Amino acid sequence: MPRFSANVSMLFTEVSFLERFATASACGFKGVECMFPYAEPAEKVGDAIAMAGLNMALFNAPPGDFSAGERGLAALPGRQQDFRDSMEVAFKYAELMDCKRIHVFAGIVPEEQWEEALGVYIGNLAAASDMARELGIDILIEPIVMEGYFLCRPDDALQVLDDVKANNLKILYDIYQAQLGQGAITDFLDRHMDKIGHIQIAGVPGRNEPDRTGELNWPYLFDLLDAHGYAGWVGAEYSPRAGTEAGLGWAKDWGIMAP
Repeated sequence: MPRFSANVSMLFTEVSFLERFATASACGFKGVECMFPYAEPAEKVGDAIAMAGLNMALFNAPPGDFSAGERGLAALPGRQQDFRDSMEVAFKYAELMDCKRIHVFAGIVPEEQWEEALGVYIGNLAAASDMARELGIDILIEPIVMEGYFLCRPDDALQVLDDVKANNLKILYDIYQAQLGQGAITDFLDRHMDKIGHIQIAGVPGRNEPDRTGELNWPYLFDLLDAHGYAGWVGAEYSPRAGTEAGLGWAKDWGIMAP
């Protein structure tokens, strides 16, 4: 049976960030994840997670200047020290939230810099993986369909894993992003489950609830994860159409519903 984590950056936004953990627990989620916890002190976030009796499945390392359009630092030439400083912040939060997975954004890179950026990316991921290994943490990379983003296809992420050769570097396989960027979801899961450290879901198209209204057969995909013995988290990272609790019908078979 899939283990679902609620992405509280996108779900339960009807209440404040720190209240979302208790709300997710009340709806039956056993795990949570978020994009960026940094607006709140790490101690407060950790306390809210613990008080709600939840597991923190995943969060993102700082992405750089998000408001200025930066979407990660890992592949940006000349920003290696900024990247390593950002990882120190992420590791502090991971410790206080008892989280064992950190997603690292690659970043938006001009095409003429991609050759240089590849070397920077490999070096930064190797360094981050080394630091994380001592803490028992996995570093995750996610292919994202975004103009100029350095890592767009799951097959490219596989090549990065081969280049870095770190046993705690894995793929965040966002099925929504993978369907947009490459497709062949079943084939990738069948062949590369051992390379996946976390899965995220959202309906295609629209990035709404993963229900029967889109182009993907979610019951089939969830059964496929079970058939492969996938024991990780499946992150519900979508935009509710009409409020989070009203849209939880897709998860009722797994005991997740409005209280």
